[in-house]
Amino acid sequence: MRDNVAMAQELTDYALASLELDPADVNYIRNRVLEILVRASEEGYTEETLNASLEDEVYAELSMLPSQVNAKFQALLKEDSKKATDWLYGYCVANRYVKKAVLDKNPRFDSNGLVITINKAKPEFKDPKKAKQANSVDGGFCKCVICRENEGFGQRDKRNLRSVDLTLGGQKWFWQYSPYGYFHEHGIAVNCEHRPMYVDKGTFYRLMDFVDLFPHYFIGCNAPLQRIGGSVLAHDHYQGGGEILPMHKAGAAYTLTHPDFPDATVEVVSWAGTVCRVISRNRETVANLSDIIRKAWVTYANPEIGIIPEDADGVHSAISPTVVKTARGYEMSIILRSNITSPEFPDGIFHAHPEFHVIKKESIGLIEAQGLFILPGRLEEQLSEVEDAILSGCALPESLADFHMVYDETKALCKDAKAQDKASVHACMQEELGSVCSRILDNTAVFKDKRQTAEFLENLGCALCR
Repeated sequence: MRDNVAMAQELTDYALASLELDPADVNYIRNRVLEILVRASEEGYTEETLNASLEDEVYAELSMLPSQVNAKFQALLKEDSKKATDWLYGYCVANRYVKKAVLDKNPRFDSNGLVITINKAKPEFKDPKKAKQANSVDGGFCKCVICRENEGFGQRDKRNLRSVDLTLGGQKWFWQYSPYGYFHEHGIAVNCEHRPMYVDKGTFYRLMDFVDLFPHYFIGCNAPLQRIGGSVLAHDHYQGGGEILPMHKAGAAYTLTHPDFPDATVEVVSWAGTVCRVISRNRETVANLSDIIRKAWVTYANPEIGIIPEDADGVHSAISPTVVKTARGYEMSIILRSNITSPEFPDGIFHAHPEFHVIKKESIGLIEAQGLFILPGRLEEQLSEVEDAILSGCALPESLADFHMVYDETKALCKDAKAQDKASVHACMQEELGSVCSRILDNTAVFKDKRQTAEFLENLGCALCR
């Protein structure tokens, strides 16, 4: 193992070059890092067994203090918002809070108009209760995993976390990047007040405030319901970042107007899920018309197609709003969601149906509803074995019996494509995954026919454009 002194010096040099370490602090920081390395060596650490917690501790010492990071970000924000986010994201990669080297190893490809990723960095949570537990903090001053009090909290490996101040809707919020982001510059805007997730008229204003600040980002809010919302429902927060997801690129199946809002257009989005898009340059118009849709949906009942807004088990209908700012103005997409269950579908009528659970059983939240699917890491090896069986002409191994549908459908695609080698079979498997994920989105659609969505809007006073 290299000498601890040499390692400490190398890390300090890195901080000078990449983390804006003040030269006046070099001796102090080198000695702080050296102390950590010496302690770790005494506990049996070697350079080859550097773990995440130790890396977190070292890079926390090398990084600027949270106040310094926030001050520089705010100064850059006054000049140019993209310059500010570019700097902050780059800093969070450089100080190893954002695990970009790990993220870049995740398989990612486009298929069936969707983006598919296999996340090898995080565990799979098939049980929503376990997912919720994994994101809680038992006792202590951090009420949950995304509270700002986590900044520097070693028990959560957040010593090198850095966040910045935001004001949304006149409230104090903050922004931080996700260490295991699902897409480019994936971050979360978090309410400084620890309060449960909710969506009301103010949500639309806060989302628009965000894209006014950062027009190069999108921002959205999970539906505040178990099974279809995010795993952290106990703390109000939004998700966004620097990648326009497929749903925002989708066209319109129907276009409507509303007589009370002549400066707005409402679109039924040509998308597998059920999405209404409100478009206007006028913030008040977007907020008011979006809230009409929200209020109508959360009370809408249609038992014939399984939609029950509330029963003895609680509320079942909510929306996921998400916004981008374009040449047309604010484009507020309102995803209609329901978490109602039935004896046939105990995980949710409008959730991925059982035949698809081998691929995706976890909640279909905001990001997947917009067309970016995060599939479990186990699939990389399992699907490779399925591909090998297809390529060799063998039957599916018993250990992979749950993949019979994927095996049969991919085999048929391979036959049509005359796939004869590993690469071509793999391409067919990617096409199959895109097809499965598209069908999962179909499952989540509360209205299976776009005309039904248009009728829902017409009942609110909207009129179809002829």
